[in-house]
Amino acid sequence: MAIDWSGALGPRQKGIAVALCGLEGAPRLLRPAGHTHWSRKDVLDLLLHDLPQDTLVGLDLGISLPFADAGAFFPDWSDSPADARALWALIDTICAQDEHLAAASFVDHPELSAYFRRHGGREGPRFHLPGADHRRGRMRVTEQAQARAGCKPYSNFNLVGAAQVGKSSLTGMRLLHRLGGAVPVWPIDPLPETGSVVTEIYTTLAAVAAGRTAGRAKMTDYPALNAALAVLGSPQVEGFGPIDDHSADALLTAAWLRTAAPRADLWEPADLTPELARTEGWTFGAP
Repeated sequence: MAIDWSGALGPRQKGIAVALCGLEGAPRLLRPAGHTHWSRKDVLDLLLHDLPQDTLVGLDLGISLPFADAGAFFPDWSDSPADARALWALIDTICAQDEHLAAASFVDHPELSAYFRRHGGREGPRFHLPGADHRRGRMRVTEQAQARAGCKPYSNFNLVGAAQVGKSSLTGMRLLHRLGGAVPVWPIDPLPETGSVVTEIYTTLAAVAAGRTAGRAKMTDYPALNAALAVLGSPQVEGFGPIDDHSADALLTAAWLRTAAPRADLWEPADLTPELARTEGWTFGAP
């Protein structure tokens, strides 16, 4: 299962797409009951109550914030969490009054806002810590690995621009906290021998594996999507003409996960240490 996520405001999100594929056959889109678009709560309910048995779930968001570069998520802040699960809990607590699993209260926090780049030219004084990329901001180790694979990741502390993933990552961390351990989240949790597991994905990695470049990762019509699926050895999806890029990303990434999951090397990246696993996490498929 691949879930293209969204950090946008509102009860339902055009940017959320959920695709599922079995061990054989073409991937297919799932729709929420009674609605055209998913809500973040719908996705949480799906993961808690309606997840098919033994499913690898890829969430297209950052499951944590940079830690290794400065020895803390929020250096010099006395309440900086010690690991990713504590970070998730902090975000959910601060944003308890934010509806629809939004995270506005977190980035507007009087102390934490100093670490983020926000709209309106509001760049916090701690956004550019030593070692941070001047334009993209602080990076996790896995995002540095993504860059080596030809991708162009941005810091989860960056909330500005079309390429930003900060908002979706923060709202996604609220979802991960509310899973409450019902489904393990690799590598924050060890990979289970059986049962379902949630991982972080980056849909561009799937597109590159399907023969596209990072600059041409987005697909907006069925011929392009089916050509990429063919490279992965997947049956094609039915349809013609245009398709929104969120749905295309989810469909292609679900098919890619089917081919990538059996690869032992993707579960044992060379730079992933136990300390990184519990603090920053990792993107499945990043080298």
